[in-house]
Amino acid sequence: MDVVKPAGDPQIGNLETPINSSAITRAFISNLPAYRKGLSPQRRGLEIGMAHGYLLYGPFALLGPLRDSDVPALAGLLAAAGLVVILTACLSIYSGAGVNKATTETTTPFQPPSDFGTDEGWSEFAGSFLIGGIGGAAFAYLLTINVPMLTALVSGGHS
Repeated sequence: MDVVKPAGDPQIGNLETPINSSAITRAFISNLPAYRKGLSPQRRGLEIGMAHGYLLYGPFALLGPLRDSDVPALAGLLAAAGLVVILTACLSIYSGAGVNKATTETTTPFQPPSDFGTDEGWSEFAGSFLIGGIGGAAFAYLLTINVPMLTALVSGGHS
């Protein structure tokens, strides 16, 4: 019984394993915003950006160099927003590099959306990623600074 076998042409180097070819893995990956069918590039960018901004805030606020100062939450927000801006610049550079759609189609098990094959699609995605990323970091910041109020709201005013 072969556990690892070529997925299609063996000269491409794409191997099928029990992990990357299982039904659970395929269902999970096909539901990610990058591969979900029917989404516009703006919607993809917003969803992915919000997730990145929200998740980047915590490490910067809790583990950053200003964690022991009076403003760790604000420092985390600014650092996360700064990294989102850098990532957006990287997306813009990637879109200008001329994405080869033929290579992408032969090396990935899932077909990327057609919008990722054009400079316009990448530009729309990058702009929405910026908005979503800064919005996600701002949402995490607002949750953090309002923890006492949210705790009182959830506990019904009992400490």
